[in-house]
Amino acid sequence: MHKGLGANIISSENMEVVNNQQTFAQIKRILNNHSTLLDAYGLLEPIILGLFDAQRMSIFQRRRQHQDLVARFKTGKETLEIKVPISPMSIAGYVALSQKAVVIDDPYNPALLQSIHPRLRFADKFDKDNDFKTQNILCVPIMNAGVLMGVIQIINKVSGGFTEEDLKLGNALALILGDKFRFELGGTNNPFDLLVHKSLLDEATLNDIQSSTPDIRALIQRLVSEHRISEEEIGNSLSIHYQVPFIPYLPDKYHRFENESRLNVSYLKRNYVAVIADAHDKPIVLMAEPNNAALLMEIESAMGIDSYEIAVSLPSLILQYLGENSGGGGPGEMSDILDEIGTSTEDNDDQVDELSDDAPAVVRLVSRILHDAKRLNASDIHIDPEKNAPTRVRMRVDGVCRDMNQVPNSHHSAVIARIKIMSNLNIAEKRVPQDGKLAFRMNGQLVEVRVATIPTVAGEGVVMRILASGGAMPIDKMNLAPNNRARLEEMIKKPHGILLVVGPTGSGKTTTLHAILGYLNTPEKKIWTAEDPVEITQPGLQQVQVSPKIGFNFAAALRAFLRADPDIILIGEMRDKETAHAGIEASLTGHLVLSTLHTNSAPETITRLLDLGLDPVNFSDACVGILAQRLIRTLCSSCKEKYIATETDMAFIERQYGHAHMAELNIQTPLELYRAKGCEECGNTGYKGRTGVHELLGMTPELRSMVYKEASVADMKSQAAADGMRTLVQDAIFKVLKGDTDLAQVQIIGGD
Repeated sequence: MHKGLGANIISSENMEVVNNQQTFAQIKRILNNHSTLLDAYGLLEPIILGLFDAQRMSIFQRRRQHQDLVARFKTGKETLEIKVPISPMSIAGYVALSQKAVVIDDPYNPALLQSIHPRLRFADKFDKDNDFKTQNILCVPIMNAGVLMGVIQIINKVSGGFTEEDLKLGNALALILGDKFRFELGGTNNPFDLLVHKSLLDEATLNDIQSSTPDIRALIQRLVSEHRISEEEIGNSLSIHYQVPFIPYLPDKYHRFENESRLNVSYLKRNYVAVIADAHDKPIVLMAEPNNAALLMEIESAMGIDSYEIAVSLPSLILQYLGENSGGGGPGEMSDILDEIGTSTEDNDDQVDELSDDAPAVVRLVSRILHDAKRLNASDIHIDPEKNAPTRVRMRVDGVCRDMNQVPNSHHSAVIARIKIMSNLNIAEKRVPQDGKLAFRMNGQLVEVRVATIPTVAGEGVVMRILASGGAMPIDKMNLAPNNRARLEEMIKKPHGILLVVGPTGSGKTTTLHAILGYLNTPEKKIWTAEDPVEITQPGLQQVQVSPKIGFNFAAALRAFLRADPDIILIGEMRDKETAHAGIEASLTGHLVLSTLHTNSAPETITRLLDLGLDPVNFSDACVGILAQRLIRTLCSSCKEKYIATETDMAFIERQYGHAHMAELNIQTPLELYRAKGCEECGNTGYKGRTGVHELLGMTPELRSMVYKEASVADMKSQAAADGMRTLVQDAIFKVLKGDTDLAQVQIIGGD
């Protein structure tokens, strides 16, 4: 009796195994008979749910060359497609990232989820939308040849919770699905199989190399050196296998991600990992072996980033991104350079300036400062000495200075000397200010820098202005108000006269002038420019660099231009009476003259020029218009926050714009404005980039009459407003209503 009972039990267990084997065989047949999983899904769903005694399931497939999963099918008709990033922010994403199966008894229990991963969350949106309650989950990664292919998620086991047996079944099912997914994605069994398929290498040789050379860097070096296989071919083979893009060494396209400093460089080099970013600062984790889930999770956790891409590259190329063997002698990371300098300081406490100006660390430090400034689009670099304290390195980004680094005080002089040598300045002279220029190459582009040294009580300070490079800004990109745009185009179409662009240093005057020249630059026009320095170049222009040291100043250049048959002349700046007189005379003799002046507003410019001794009649006849401008910070498009304007905001807008002109703004109530918030994109400042605000004064007959009489600035301002001029503050208000900036920036312009 007992023997018979035992036989029945064994028979029952064997029967379950046989049934499972039969089920898996059926699943394989269905998959083989259909070209894609999507086609087979309708037949597979009831079989798989019966296998696990579950209510629902989702099968996520990895998208080719992407860092996310897609389930294009789900039980029921409610959801047709779900996209899930491969990250710990969701259960399927975590399983894909970690490549570990999980059983979750209660997904609504936050403590349970956080015990698996601190950032693991359960998205209950689908439950709410479909009137469904997820009670338990079995989630298994779908792998093939060590590469993630997808994830299968089984939901709500009918008879209690998921068991170890279910986990084994899930892993067995994942193996079957993995074969199908690899076929669909066009993957390979081996990272270098594509080389064999292309007959660049035979299989036996590949096996021999792989068995005798376990280190991935040495293995690839053998493929390149011994078998003459290009890096691109190897990269493509890796890309096909790992299902991620291949990125070669492209320093002009990618740079090291700013948050990468949280990771130890030696750790990155040892594991052949670099975290890089594109022009939009989107992070990309570059790995020699992207299937290393444990390594990827360490990096993801250390950097604290939620959204990133994964790509594959060769170890030697990854090391180049990390500043090693770059061939161009890259400056290396700032932290490494400062560590080197700091170490040498500790070893030589009794010495001062133990590093000379040509010491490798100093050379790399200055190079790193210049490269960082260009990468951040900084306009200026300030190297400020401090008494008995480290030297501060600051950079002006979007008009605001930021503290970047500190250099040990003992090495200040060496850094200054290095900059002077690069700028061809006298390193022995430390008592008087000096001016010079230097140039460096970054990503193949020549970058010019204007250098000024100033002696202070704490030592020599240096200010470096990074000169604009490249072509002119199109006039469409100047963000002119429609009224200003129409009036400016009318002014510059005149055959002769003088147009002045005014504002403080760094307000974008040169950029504006070149935008105007770009608009006027046609084959029918001969255009001469005299600039100091020539920052922006345009084809079709004859551009001249003035040199006051040899007597070739703006006035001399202008006189030379008049003998060279010009139509349009640009004079960099009207610094003195001689240049101003020459400019007026040129405009009165049939030429369109463009120039700049350092004044605060358009009406004040008239008074300033008359104070230089210009004839009021000649100036009023010659002048076609004066454009005053400033640069204000623009809100970060990624994080700017919408809100309803308060009564205080409305009162401020009306006060600043003027009650008489409010109707032209056509304000709708409630008024929606934007304010700064802060995110990673903008360095948590809430602002990214700058835009111009403009004040355009046109010379009308009424205003000319006032210039004749040398009227007050206030009277001329009132007349200009009546003629259609809107002030800098009024234009800034217009930009606020557009959503470009916020009221805080208006207050900076208006001083209110």
